Parts: sequence; C-alpha cells; structure tokens
Amino acid sequence: MKSKINFWDFFQNFGKSLMLPVALLAAMGILLGIGSSLSGKAVLEVLPFLGNPVLQLIFKFMTSIGLFAFINLPILFAMAIPLGLVKQEKGIAAFSGYVGFVVLNLSINFFLKETGQLATGSLRDAGQAMIMGIHSIDTGVLGGVLVGVIVYHLHNKFYEIQLPDALAFFGGTRFVPIITAFTISIVGLIVPLIWPFFDNGIRSIGAVIQNAGVFGPFLFIASERLLLPFGLHHILVAAVRFTSIGGEALINGEVVAGALNIYYAELGNGLPFTPEATRFLSQAKMPFLSFGLPGAALAMYHTARKENQSTVKSLLLSGALSCAVAGISEPIEFLFLFISPILYLFHTVLAGTGALVLAVLQVTVGNTDGNLIDLFIFGVLQGLQTKWYLIVLVGTVWFAIYYFVFKFAIIKLDLKTPGRDVATTNVQSSGKTLKNYAAEKMLEGLGGKENMVSLDNCITRLRISLKDSSLVQEAMIKEAGAINVVILDKSNVQVIIGPQVHIVKNQIQKILD
Repeated sequence: MKSKINFWDFFQNFGKSLMLPVALLAAMGILLGIGSSLSGKAVLEVLPFLGNPVLQLIFKFMTSIGLFAFINLPILFAMAIPLGLVKQEKGIAAFSGYVGFVVLNLSINFFLKETGQLATGSLRDAGQAMIMGIHSIDTGVLGGVLVGVIVYHLHNKFYEIQLPDALAFFGGTRFVPIITAFTISIVGLIVPLIWPFFDNGIRSIGAVIQNAGVFGPFLFIASERLLLPFGLHHILVAAVRFTSIGGEALINGEVVAGALNIYYAELGNGLPFTPEATRFLSQAKMPFLSFGLPGAALAMYHTARKENQSTVKSLLLSGALSCAVAGISEPIEFLFLFISPILYLFHTVLAGTGALVLAVLQVTVGNTDGNLIDLFIFGVLQGLQTKWYLIVLVGTVWFAIYYFVFKFAIIKLDLKTPGRDVATTNVQSSGKTLKNYAAEKMLEGLGGKENMVSLDNCITRLRISLKDSSLVQEAMIKEAGAINVVILDKSNVQVIIGPQVHIVKNQIQKILD
C-alpha cells in the first residue's frame, strides 16, 4: 500500500538516508587519521621505528584510501538519498542517482560551453571545478542532494509505469533511470541560472554562524540536541559538515566548504588543523558524550532504589558505553527526556557550553563521532598541538557537573528515572540480549500488521509509518524491549531501541513478510 508522504515521513527518512555516506566517511576518516598520524613528524619523533620504509608505504596507502569518501562525497549523496528514501526497488534508485549526478554535470558543462562561460583561468575563482572529469559548476554536496531528492520523487512516480506493448521493454523499473536522465538534463540547464543566488544564500547563513564566534558551536550543538527527539538533527549536522554553513577554507589553491571537508583536506595534506573547522566536529560533542552523559547514567544508578540497582545496571552501563565508545547518545537521553524536559534543557545548554569552552581553548580534534576513539585517533595520535588533554580536563569537570546536577534534580523533583519505582517492571527489558527482544509483542503494541504502512530504522530508532498512531500501546512496546516511544503525529512513530535497532527491525520485518 502506498502511503501519503508528509513532513515527518519525508524529513525523518531524509535525515536517515544521509547517515549511509556519513558512516562510510567516519570509517574512512579513521583510516585517514591513522595513516596520516603514523606518517607524521610528531609520531615519528616519539616512535622512530615507524619510519621503516615498508611501514611508511602502508601508512601512505591508508591515507590515500581514506580520502576516497571525501573526494567522492557529492555522488555518494546522490546515490544514498534515493536509496534511503524509496521503499521498493532500492537498487534501481541508487543506480538512477548515479545516472542523474553524471547527467547533471554534463548538462551544466553543455550550458557553460555554449554560453562561453567555461573558465579558462582559475576554476576556483569562477566557482567551477572538474567533477568526475567533467568541467562543471562546483555545486558540492548540495548538487548530490538535489539529484537524490529528484530521483526519489521520479522513482516513486514511475517505477511501476506501464508503457504500450511496443515500448514495454522500457517500462517498469527500467524507466526510472531513463526519466531521470531526461529530467535532470533539463535541471542541469537551469542550475547555472539560479546557482549564484542559492550559493549566496548558503554563504549568508554560514556568515551568521561564523560571525557568532565562539557562540557558533554553542548554537550548533544546542540546536542539534533540540532537534534530536524529532529525528531531524542529521539535516543540521550535514549542512554544517558539508556546506558553506560550516565555513570555507583555501587549501592547496582550492576552496573547500564545510567543517568536515575542511578538516579532512587538512588531514590528508598534512596541514595544521584550524580551530574554525574542528569546533563543529568531534571535539564539540566530547564533553557531553564521552563524559557528561556517563556521569548522568551514574547519577541515575545511584538514585535508583537499592533493590532495583542490579536490574538497571546493565541498561545504564550499556547506555554509558554507547555514548563514550560508539558516540550514540539516545539510549541515555531518552531515559530522562520525557520524564523531565527541564533536565533535558539543562543537558542541551551544558552540551552547547562544552563546545563553546573547547572553541575558546582552541582545541583542534576533528572527525564525526565525538567518542573516545576519535579522541585517541584524531587527538592523541596527532600530537600535543591538538590540545587533546584539555578535552580530558573539561570532560572531567562535565562528568562531575552532570552527576551532581542529575542526582540533585532526580531526588529533589522525585523524577521516575529507571529503578525509581517501587516495582520496576520495564527497565530490565531495555537491557535485554538480542534474542530476547519481543518482536511480536512490539508489533502488537504498534497496532498489528494491518496498522503498518512502512518500517525502517536509523542508528538507534525504528522509524514507522502507521495508518493510525492512536492504536499504539506504549507500555506494551516498552515491555517488548524499547527504551521509549515518540508519537510525532497521527501516522508517524519512532521507537527508541539503541545500537541494536537493526536486529529488532529485521525481526519485525520477518513477521510482516
């Protein structure tokens, strides 16, 4: 059954689709970070045996491979967005995304050539670049996003099209890349006319954030935390990481836009890291992710009733480890988000303040996840010039603040965090092993098979479209292993599971199939 696409359904899934290339980027970033650090002067001075020619060749190879995702990011978005958004024939959607991106740049090239606008001098000064060997306008990640969204709509409209018998071979899914090529060829002729206005708008937004100085990171992290309950934070994060909103820098004669793009370009070229880029990256999350929220988890453990502490220990410990090691905050945040919005507001302010403090201290630790792995690879291994030790110092203070504030608030306001009830019935379910998630019960709590329209997941939550969300039984879903349930509107629901969400999604999908 085809469902009507509304605001929540589109933007939730749009945010989720961005995570596929970002996950690849994070992994390639680690490869790049290890390769560049172990071939850098700072590490070689301390560990001279790493200067072995064979080892250095390996490290340089790691650096080269690590640059793959950074160099090809726009086309990765063009393919990943339709792949993540469509419900059927995902492979065709991704293939069409590739077709669309190439056609877009060929069409732009045709327009520039025929109108005599192809730059003959500096491509950078003219806002142009060589993209996949095509002389085109440098639309960056936004060009890939544009293609991805268009392909998604074309796919949904035409993947089941029936053509007359004489043309039947071109019907169905084969028609999607065909209509994509024709449609985006026209779009490519329009882009050169409107791109300057759009580009100026993005740069203006970026200027506001950049002119905010050290308050820029505060606004970014605080806004991200406020958007997280709705699942829309990925969109803001992508804009800062990959567009001019996150800043611009001239590196090796080329303008690089986006905080993460700038950092990877500096990392790959062995250049000093700029605080203006890293202040929006991993270091901005580390005070609350690797230190603050684990402190909150400890406070929730100590304020639980004695008879319940052994029951909630695994839940809180796994949540703390998810924050510090995996960089995933939802398992802890959703334990207090709906119980005490005031406590979540405090968390939002303190998370933003942590980013502000590290920006003032000129720390330069980049990448994406904000966990202890990033701290080691992109901080410690890169040398003392990153000032990674200040993150540990600030983080220790943040741990103490979170612990004492949460403990005080939970006791003073009598907040029902895990283990605070006289009879704890559901908290242990969130700490279940994978095989104990009750998929059938969770599906029943969602209104059963007949109430399901679509099922998907992001890193920590199920994203579900229902015919009627009023049929949702939150208590039953929590008893089946969920941390929490968020009802966005009459047809869209999110079920917070944690890092093992893909297992639960597959279990439910098997029942639906």
